[in-house]
Amino acid sequence: MNDLHIEVNLAEGVNVTEPGVEPLLERAVLSTLESEGVADADISITLLGDAEISTLNQQYLKHEGPTDVISFPLFADGEAPVGDIYIGYEQARRQSTELTVPLTAELARLAIHGTLHVLGYDHADSAARESDAMWQRQEAILQQVL
Repeated sequence: MNDLHIEVNLAEGVNVTEPGVEPLLERAVLSTLESEGVADADISITLLGDAEISTLNQQYLKHEGPTDVISFPLFADGEAPVGDIYIGYEQARRQSTELTVPLTAELARLAIHGTLHVLGYDHADSAARESDAMWQRQEAILQQVL
């Protein structure tokens, strides 16, 4: 039995102008869960502004400034995955410009990235991160979503 719950929220003050962002993020999370064989999960995604994501980044990761995505797995071993994913909307916009990719593609990438973290994936924090297994998995799922 599939029992997948995905919720997408916009923090106050986050003005998403691109059409279809919420369904795209839901599809990105669903595709990630399905590709990992997860049939039961409860995942929330919240798009935050720079101030809010900076606060979470400082409080939980001890890093200053805005970041693109922070994930919180909220379940114990043996339980269905539950997690909260916070995406820095303004940071995603800056990254999409730097990478010359559509903002919607960058948001989907971050939703997939955050979901993989909730599921227990991790990656190096160095330049080599693009060659590790998590990055490769993320990009393969992104291609399916887009």
